[in-house]
Amino acid sequence: MAEIAAVEETFKRLQSHRGVLGVLVVNGDGIAIRSTFDNETTVAYAALVSGFTVKARRAVRQLDADNELRFLRIRSRKHEIMVAPEFERGEYALVVVQDPAAE
Repeated sequence: MAEIAAVEETFKRLQSHRGVLGVLVVNGDGIAIRSTFDNETTVAYAALVSGFTVKARRAVRQLDADNELRFLRIRSRKHEIMVAPEFERGEYALVVVQDPAAE
């Protein structure tokens, strides 16, 4: 029960930052288990970001077998997507989407 409260507190804290459009937690299979987005947006971000994260993790390991991906940041004109792939003991990825113009 304490873990659920900690996740809820993290969501509230992240959502309170200026420019944050949404937050989601994705499991190892690329399925969102918690999100502040609508269903369609959640499914799109979960699938695309988890696939991209797997490829980024693989690239880091191919460049240096003793290294690992800790954080991934993707910035476009409209959005900035930040991924913490080792959220909650590495079982989940935490994804935050924000508007970079709101900084």
